[in-house]
Amino acid sequence: MNAKSRGAMLMKDVISGEAAAPARISRAYYLPILLLLAAYVLNFLDRQVVAILAEPIKRDLHLADWQLGAMTGLSFAILYTFLGIPIAKLAERGDRPMIIGGAIGVWSFFTLVCGFAQTFTQLALARIGVGVGEAGCTPPALSLISEYVPRERRSTAMSIYLAGAPLGGVLGMALGGLVADQWGWRAAFLVAGAPGLVLALLTFFTLPEPRRKQKVAIVQSPTVREVVRKLLPKRTYFLVVGGVTLKAILQYGFQAFFGSFFFRNHAGELAAYASLWGLKSAGFLGVALGLTLGTSGILGSLAGGWLSDRFSSGQPKAQAWVPAFGAFASTPFYVAAVLVPSMPLALALLFIPSMLTAFYFGPAYAIVQGLVPPGMRAMATAIMLFVISLVGLGFGPLAVGITSDIISGPLGFGEAAGVRWSLALFALLGIPAGLLFLASAKTLQRDLES
Repeated sequence: MNAKSRGAMLMKDVISGEAAAPARISRAYYLPILLLLAAYVLNFLDRQVVAILAEPIKRDLHLADWQLGAMTGLSFAILYTFLGIPIAKLAERGDRPMIIGGAIGVWSFFTLVCGFAQTFTQLALARIGVGVGEAGCTPPALSLISEYVPRERRSTAMSIYLAGAPLGGVLGMALGGLVADQWGWRAAFLVAGAPGLVLALLTFFTLPEPRRKQKVAIVQSPTVREVVRKLLPKRTYFLVVGGVTLKAILQYGFQAFFGSFFFRNHAGELAAYASLWGLKSAGFLGVALGLTLGTSGILGSLAGGWLSDRFSSGQPKAQAWVPAFGAFASTPFYVAAVLVPSMPLALALLFIPSMLTAFYFGPAYAIVQGLVPPGMRAMATAIMLFVISLVGLGFGPLAVGITSDIISGPLGFGEAAGVRWSLALFALLGIPAGLLFLASAKTLQRDLES
């Protein structure tokens, strides 16, 4: 095609509005992306509120650390992990807002049920129910976002959505601590679950589905085997999934035991600072941890997405460099935060690795979305979430809890040292995670598809 022909086609696109479509679509979908962000905020609020409640639950129900780990990780991940792929398969051809709205309603209902649990078994079963609902959120949400915005803006758009994780953590920690101080840990679950029932209806009826405007409906979605066959030659996918999984073990392990760590190692300081603000220990710690981890996580998620889009336009491998840098740089700060004797210093140090760790959110998921054609995006994300959830969420908190029990019991160091050194050991996973992200940069350009 000669220059004159290309110019004529470009002029035709401009006149018809097709050339401007990506920008116009992006502006039109700002509010839907914010609605998806709200869903993800509640996703993590309901998921993480249990972290600040772990210690009072442990004392009330007489649990060991391994049971706390199983309750916050394994029980939640059991069906969350295995339902992700069939839900993603449904999302490849079905109405995604209906799926997301239904999922929000399910996990919110079971969050309410947690408040009525009387035994470890009942609470674990309720957390399984929360996991069932939350399995239906992220794969269809990321699939929608990939259609809302063009590829060159995907990291930023996905970072906005994924910022819901730290923002939900802020609200979960603060809300859980404050409500538990006033009315007990059971009331905290009730307050956390109620808003989701309203958001479920709002999502169900107002979130746009581009497929509804298509003249030809999607009648067949790819099978898991077809998606796996598509992904097998793409080394980038496996390296990114490996890096994200290691970070998930670290993150979920820390999140499950943050509250226990501060209650056991900084109890005196915690009570003193809480009294200065007219609060009890749980309420003060919830607000302090929520603001520290939430603010840093939001900043890190948005910064990671912006840096990735900023530098990857001319150098696609920058999408992998950003999470690699975050993983390496966060490691020493995580270790220092759990070893310093001062509570304010520990909180200040946690701000840095929480921000750096969140660098991977947007770039990693954007990479995965770009490795497959549009009809396989939800499934590719679900397969990654299957691995992340089974290993990272399912066994991360459990492994930290078992390690803590071994250090505190058989090794005789006590509960405070047990959780401290367990977290310090798991913080080192940032190093191999960074190496995997770095290795993925070498094959990224070759494997990108859309």
